[in-house]
Amino acid sequence: MAVVVRFASPGLTEEKYEETVKKLQAAGAGSPPGRLYHVCFGDKANLRVSDIWESRESFNKFSEALVPILTELGIEPGDVEVFDVHNIIAGKNVSGATP
Repeated sequence: MAVVVRFASPGLTEEKYEETVKKLQAAGAGSPPGRLYHVCFGDKANLRVSDIWESRESFNKFSEALVPILTELGIEPGDVEVFDVHNIIAGKNVSGATP
């Protein structure tokens, strides 16, 4: 079953987020299996992240790469919320951006 995972890491700045993405890519986990969508949003000094995963197991596997990187960068995961997905309705992409 698909899940939504939401992170509210205190003080996640744009710089720390970008460094995390770079380190994940270098570790081969930039586009991990099972992650359907990744969204980073909010104030550049206090960003939030939401992901949609195919399953909790997929997210747990990704966490094996993520947690050491967060620790290395001094990023507290903060409140991590995981919810079962009830329904997904795909929208039409009219902006030209890659979903």
